[in-house]
Amino acid sequence: MQTDQKWDLLRSRLAEMKTAVIAYSGGVDSAVLLRTAAEVMGRELIAVTAVSETYPPGELDHAAVFAGTLGIHHRIIPSTELEHEEFTRNGPDRCYHCKKDLFGMLRRIAEGEGIPFILDGTNADDLHDYRPGRRAAEELSVRSPLAEAGLTKDEIRRRARTLKMPMWDKPSLACLSSRIPYGTRITRDLLRTIQEAEDIVRRAGVRQVRVRHHGDTARIEVAADEFGLLLSGGEAARIVREIKSLGYLYVCLDLEGYRSGSMNAAIALKH
Repeated sequence: MQTDQKWDLLRSRLAEMKTAVIAYSGGVDSAVLLRTAAEVMGRELIAVTAVSETYPPGELDHAAVFAGTLGIHHRIIPSTELEHEEFTRNGPDRCYHCKKDLFGMLRRIAEGEGIPFILDGTNADDLHDYRPGRRAAEELSVRSPLAEAGLTKDEIRRRARTLKMPMWDKPSLACLSSRIPYGTRITRDLLRTIQEAEDIVRRAGVRQVRVRHHGDTARIEVAADEFGLLLSGGEAARIVREIKSLGYLYVCLDLEGYRSGSMNAAIALKH
């Protein structure tokens, strides 16, 4: 199917729904879905953004500004996954419990407003990754129109660029818990430490960064073409010094570079 046909399919599916509650993080995928839905459905749809300590701070402001430009209803709700043992014990099904909590809140909003559809920004590429949160979406009847239309991450980002959306080239975000190996308990202090470590690396000028937590070791992932930013001048020494000040004994640069979901490699080895 050609890309234009995919966008036509997306619009027709949204038109059939008439209105929806949309899980809106402010990232490229959910923002493109939200804009397209606003164009097709009008302003009666509801965008919902969950505020969570598992995501980098500052994202809410950008999400709210963009939603405001669309003139739609935008609700901000607190996320509660850190209050649940099933999530904080950090098993391989961690994302299932997080999404079950989030989609449950969206389901209650939808039922209260008499809206039959709940949508999220999952794209076609996401369906090929290990994502236990998809099970929660299925259980709570959450639809993923971008994936249903076969739209890939690259196609969505190109669309955002064509539309001059402010987040079109925004680096992919992921829950800070994804930096923690399965089986290592998730705590607020650990999440804050990881966020601070990533901020330290970002000051070198890199766009995409993950600092993976391995006990006393911080493993840095950045795109291979940005290695030089970390290794030039005194940046390496500064990064090591500042990350060690957070309590790490060792700081290493992963020579494979940034890759989404690298912590799932351990699961892949078991299957």
